[in-house]
Amino acid sequence: MKRPAVGVLVALAAAFVVSLIGAIFVGVSPIAAAKPARTRPAVARGLRGTIRVSGAWALYPMMVQWADEFQKLHPDVRIDVSAGGAGKGATDALGGMVDIGMVSREIHPEEARKGGFWVPVVKDAVLPVANATNPVARDLVARGVPRRVFSAVWVEGKSLTWGDVVGKPEVRDRVRVYTRSDACGAAETWAKYLGKRQEDLKGVAVYGDPGLAQAVQRDRFGIGFNNLNYAYDAKSGKPVRGLLVVPIDINGDGRISRAESCYASRSEVKRAIASGRYPSPPARDLNLLTRGKPKGATREFLLWVLRGGQRYVDRAGYIELPREKLEAAIRKLT
Repeated sequence: MKRPAVGVLVALAAAFVVSLIGAIFVGVSPIAAAKPARTRPAVARGLRGTIRVSGAWALYPMMVQWADEFQKLHPDVRIDVSAGGAGKGATDALGGMVDIGMVSREIHPEEARKGGFWVPVVKDAVLPVANATNPVARDLVARGVPRRVFSAVWVEGKSLTWGDVVGKPEVRDRVRVYTRSDACGAAETWAKYLGKRQEDLKGVAVYGDPGLAQAVQRDRFGIGFNNLNYAYDAKSGKPVRGLLVVPIDINGDGRISRAESCYASRSEVKRAIASGRYPSPPARDLNLLTRGKPKGATREFLLWVLRGGQRYVDRAGYIELPREKLEAAIRKLT
């Protein structure tokens, strides 16, 4: 067997001596110094406890991801997350049932008077949806629906046909309207877009974002509304199978112009929301609410959401808030 060259052995010995000296100076063993660096994220010590979260379906997917990532950094912290609507989240937080309420709407004055403390964390939007096999689906995509027609079916309770909606009198299938049964930010935001409150919305009442989406998927002549991440598929970025996201004819001219066209994919509508091309409402900020200014693990979690947690916002299908709004929220917490 051929022996290694003397020069090679000298070089290896020298390298070991250098690593030994370096290890002595930094206070670690030479064996540890020779091991490759680990890529596992640093874990903060000392933070422990349980953080209970409930509320808006709109924030639920984002909160689940935030909770998972935060617990990786703080293994002694447990975060329990449940959905049930913005109204439930606010009631639970102000009543001390949970530490954080997810609220997908503006905070009500009475909630503030009860000691509500809140920070905005992301932005998304409510979108009108119809069944993908709707008899006038192509016309809906090309023409859109103006606010006055949405108001006619949801607020005034008019019995319209889909032919009435798109100007085709030969189509006589009746529009079947769905709304939410739970007190929620999506319904309140959609009602605000129509100049009303959630209790003013007419239609078959269905519980939760998933429930409303499923109701429209099962009804060829149905129309409803969903939060962004329940209208679009997380993997493909396309509208959820069985749903047609209905374009809003913002200027009411009977056609969807290039400036109004943003519904083919989740990424397109997100850009429209971020730029303001999609109206607000139904676009809006999503908030996290506590009873009084939070302390301990809850406060640290909220600060992390506004800082490190923002790196997960885009991939989760939400829109990051402007930097100045995030910084104002951080100052409010500190």
